[in-house]
Amino acid sequence: MTEALMQRAFELASLGEGYTRPNPLVGAVVAQGERVVGEGYHSHPGGQHAEVVALEKAGSDACGGDLYVNLEPCCHYGRTPPCTDRIVGAGISRVFVSTTDPNPLVDGKGIAALRAAGVTVEVGLLAHEARKLNDIFFHWITQRTPFVTLKLAMSMDGKIATPTGASRWITGRCARRHVQRLRRRHAAILVGVNTVMADDPQLTLRELEGPSPLRLVLDTRACTPPSARVIGLPGRAVVVAGDHAQTQHVSALQEAGATVWKLPAPGGRVDLGALVDRLVQEGVDSLLVEGGGEVAWSFLAGGWVHKLVMFYAPLILGGRTGVPAVGGAGVEDPARGFRVEELSVEQVGEDIMVSGYLGGVPHG
Repeated sequence: MTEALMQRAFELASLGEGYTRPNPLVGAVVAQGERVVGEGYHSHPGGQHAEVVALEKAGSDACGGDLYVNLEPCCHYGRTPPCTDRIVGAGISRVFVSTTDPNPLVDGKGIAALRAAGVTVEVGLLAHEARKLNDIFFHWITQRTPFVTLKLAMSMDGKIATPTGASRWITGRCARRHVQRLRRRHAAILVGVNTVMADDPQLTLRELEGPSPLRLVLDTRACTPPSARVIGLPGRAVVVAGDHAQTQHVSALQEAGATVWKLPAPGGRVDLGALVDRLVQEGVDSLLVEGGGEVAWSFLAGGWVHKLVMFYAPLILGGRTGVPAVGGAGVEDPARGFRVEELSVEQVGEDIMVSGYLGGVPHG
């Protein structure tokens, strides 16, 4: 039953997806034995923390009860008072914590404070799952670089477009809706200029509510049409151009409402390290790279990808000149391929979603 109650905390935490950035996703459950008496989740920065919401809903029923929370309660003053004080004051007897908080202001101190106050604390229940839930936060707080997810949608033979360039729609409606969740979860979305030219994507949230992510187009020569939908829609759109992009192209994009970042472009390609540095300056904690194949290879080859999410449609497209999901030079030896760890396979509508990490799940 303890796992079921912690799983419920995970479900509650997920309700904050897209809204809590740069804070973590946190859910909390207060229970008397198997009976739930209070629930809560962190909904936005500056708002009440999950533990406080759950305790307030539980009221006097919290006394002598158990608290389940997927991340270590805070013990410091930030925008809100320490959660540890509220937990002790409510008379909670046991706290189940999935994983410690890697934030240096917490990082074991919250657990120590609770134990010092006489509260029993058990750490590690579904810890691995908890780190996956907050992979973006764990990476950002420890590395201070954006967590990068590469999303690819393809046929079963690895094609993202036919030899004629047609690509809509390879995957089904359920998979596309899942991509909307991925967009909401990340602070920014990026595609290459070739994708803009071929598909004229919006890169917005549709069918789901949530804050609009920053929209990025990787375009060394600043050739993105000023009329492109990615620029004309509400929200901020950035064209990431090379430092030698023609002034008239840059001016036209700016007049259309786009922001243009001119970054070093040695060898005729924008330096992705410089882009990552700029994203850090902007406070972007996460980036969803949606393609196409050359952009996918650039991020992989540069070592910038932390997570892969790949959708396979039940289609075979074939064709020697069909567009592969990952282009570029590729590797010469299979032993030097990019090893994906922590594989997860899930059916999403008629499609199959395979996800995993490059380098393992982030942790503190």
